[in-house]
Amino acid sequence: MTDSPTTEVFEVPDSLDGERADVGVSRLRGVSRNQAANLISDGAVKVSGKRVSRADKLVAGKRLTIEVLVADETLTDEPVVELPIVFQDDDIVVVDKPVGVAAHPSPGWTGPTVTNGLRAAGVSVAETGPAEREGIVHRLDVGTSGLMVVARTPQAYTRLKAQFKDREVSKTYHTLVQGHPDPSSGTIDAPIGRHPHHDYRFAVLNEGKPSVTHYRTLEAYSYGSLLEVDLETGRTHQIRVHMSAMNHPCCGDLTYGADPTLAKRLGLERQWLHAVALTITHPRTGERISFESPYPPDLAHALAVLSA
Repeated sequence: MTDSPTTEVFEVPDSLDGERADVGVSRLRGVSRNQAANLISDGAVKVSGKRVSRADKLVAGKRLTIEVLVADETLTDEPVVELPIVFQDDDIVVVDKPVGVAAHPSPGWTGPTVTNGLRAAGVSVAETGPAEREGIVHRLDVGTSGLMVVARTPQAYTRLKAQFKDREVSKTYHTLVQGHPDPSSGTIDAPIGRHPHHDYRFAVLNEGKPSVTHYRTLEAYSYGSLLEVDLETGRTHQIRVHMSAMNHPCCGDLTYGADPTLAKRLGLERQWLHAVALTITHPRTGERISFESPYPPDLAHALAVLSA
């Protein structure tokens, strides 16, 4: 197996104008500041064709490229640090995915993944679907933490996929958004598709796929609101896109218009978004089972700062 280079291309969004390069790369790729700094130190990050340093300031509208190495065809197993297993039996495994971990390997991603982490921990997954996505029946963004269920057998994979398709799975998220949505509870029914000008972003588009988000305000603070969100559909970046479209982006989500000053004040290096609850029908027993996840330390800290 060999590694081949691939180049990711971004346009620096307005929300990252004036930010340090390591902060910007961290936001755009959904990786930690340390990982972003390593890419910069390796000379993999360029703005308008010139290498940057960690402290260089980004300018909105400039072309930013990141060259990373991707393993050809087969990606090696990388252990995932502290991948908590919430539940495990012969059919499924439920994990509490940390931030900075992708669901599965993909071109351009060199960080840890749920699938490789499980294998490294000796937990087998279903050999169904594309090799890099075996067992994966749904995903969370790299920058989103919380509960994920992974199939361990082909039968479990088929039955769980059917549950997600038929919208029989209950997925509940908590998100801290800027401002105060009006009404405080409601439904966002707006189609989502790829952004016409930014490959790494999505947007509300007439020609997009149907997307439905239900939300209700749990707590209102001076500068933001804690929302509980339930999804009817599972589009990529759905909550982030819908909240941004309401002019209430998730705190810390600079890609979708969050205030960088508030993000810095809250100590956020990613969007405040966490999958707190998951309910499925067990694929073998038919029993309805539920799982919950507490807020990770960075989100708990941001909430404490805002509430204070």
